Parts: sequence; C-alpha cells; structure tokens
Amino acid sequence: MDPRQLEILAAIVQAGGLTEGAALLGKSQPALSRSVAALEARLGAALFVAGRRPLQPTELGARLAEEGARILQASQAAGQAVQSFRLGKAGAVRVAGTPVFMDGVIVAMIAGFQAQNPDVRLEQSYGYAPDLAALVQSGALDLAICPLRPDDLPEGLAFDTLLPGRNVIAAREGHPLLHGHAMTAADLLRFPWIAPPANSPLYADLQRVLSTISSEQIRISYSGGSLSAVMGMLAGSDSLTVLPYSVLFALRRQYHVAALSIRIEHPDRKLGLLYRNAAGLSPAARRLRSFLTGQFETLAATIQHHERQSLWRR
Repeated sequence: MDPRQLEILAAIVQAGGLTEGAALLGKSQPALSRSVAALEARLGAALFVAGRRPLQPTELGARLAEEGARILQASQAAGQAVQSFRLGKAGAVRVAGTPVFMDGVIVAMIAGFQAQNPDVRLEQSYGYAPDLAALVQSGALDLAICPLRPDDLPEGLAFDTLLPGRNVIAAREGHPLLHGHAMTAADLLRFPWIAPPANSPLYADLQRVLSTISSEQIRISYSGGSLSAVMGMLAGSDSLTVLPYSVLFALRRQYHVAALSIRIEHPDRKLGLLYRNAAGLSPAARRLRSFLTGQFETLAATIQHHERQSLWRR
C-alpha cells in the first residue's frame, strides 16, 4: 500500500475531518478526498461510515489509520530532525584547542552551548596551533581555538579574533606580593616558579618574562603539569607563574588566585577561532562559532572592567 495514503487517512482520523486533516498535512481538502476515494476503490471497502458527521472511520479505516499514525509520526519526527539540523540545533561538531584555554575558559562556554542545544554532539580534542591548523586544513576538525600570530595564519584558513594576547603573573590570594610596596624584579626572585609544559606557547612566554628579570636566579619548583595541576600548586603555595589573563579571570574564584599588579610583556598572538570557511561549516558548527564569539565579547568587556577597577588599583 502507498504509505502516503495511510498517512492521509491517519491525519483525517486524528484531526476529525477532511478539512482539519488537510490543514494538518498542509494539503488541500479536495486532494485528501481524492486520495481517500482512490484507496477505497483499490480496497473495495469503505473507510468511513457513510452519512456520519463528524467523520467516523469504519473498523478497517480505524485499523489502517493506526498504521498510518506511525507513518505520520515518523514523517513529523523526520521533519523536525531536518529543521533542527538546518538551524544548527542538531548534528556533530569536531572542535579542538590548546589545553590551557580549553580547560580554563572554553569548556565552561561549551557546557552553556550544550545546555541550549542538547542535540548537538561535540567531539573535543587538544593540540597546539601548527597541528590544529593542519587538522582544520585536512577537514579532520571543524573549529580550532588557539592563540595565533597574524603572520602565521595558514593559507586558505579563516581566523576570528576572540581575545588579544594578555598575560599576567599569577599568585594565590593572600600572597605576600599582593600587599605592600610596588614590586620590583628582586621581589619576584624571592619565590619559586611553576612552568607549564615545555612544548606550549605559554612556556615560551614564561621564558621571555624570566629573561627580563634574571633567569639565572629563578627557581622552577614545578613544571609540566596540566592546567588543573598548575592551579592546584599555585593555590597551595607561594609559587608564581605566568597565565593568560582570561584563564586566571575565569578560574580566580575556584582556585582563589589573583594577578600581581606588575606589567609584563604580552605575546603578539591573539586567541581566535580557526576554520576553513564559514560557508563550508555545518549549521551546528556555525551555531557554535556564533555562540563562542558572543561569549568572548562578553568576557572581554568583563575582563577589561575588572582590570581597570581591581588589578591596577591595588
């Protein structure tokens, strides 16, 4: 039997009439009448009791309408699935980023995105800019979130800037250097330092900061740990480290850490979204890209206000 005829029959029975069934399916009433007549002629049996208003299905009509209801339900579910996919509310997105930003800032944003879009599946991984760019170019990744220098943007890729490069020296709340006179390089030498993984861009940033102090006298007490390990060591000791301001800002309450009021050299990188082209992104990937852009706009404004009101007023 033609599944479409069963679907029409179910709509008529469900809605209670030809006109109502036509409205439910987005078809004309004459078209439904012709379909019912054709099915009755093929079966050689009536599907509705003659002369009854509102329409009442015969025993055969009711049984076939039950089967049609399953088809109608599946059709409606399929339509909703297509609509959700087109709107970016369903599908899969492959996203990766540098560990310190992914774990420190972005994972919380992704959680907010999924709360709004529970049918979007996110496949997350880690990496640094050169490897991430290669994965995006090959099509193995939809979006990469990483710090990048403008001159290092690979050909054929697009890059949306999310935040400028801003580093600070971080310490636990209550650290001796957070209270008292203006800091000098000699003050920074009194305390041990925590180093991020040696292959990370943040490690190079730390090396540049230390070179302006007196790297021969610096004590590295801990190195190579994950972001959570670094933050745990920072919160539980008088050690110092270099962190992106956005990461410190996002985790400051959780780990009770703060930035020292001393200016250091900032990297010439910018944190941003790396992708092949907007038109080539799936609807879900475009939706995530738009969501993250909005989240970082809010974060940038909040950080700027906090910096003016707190960091340089101590």
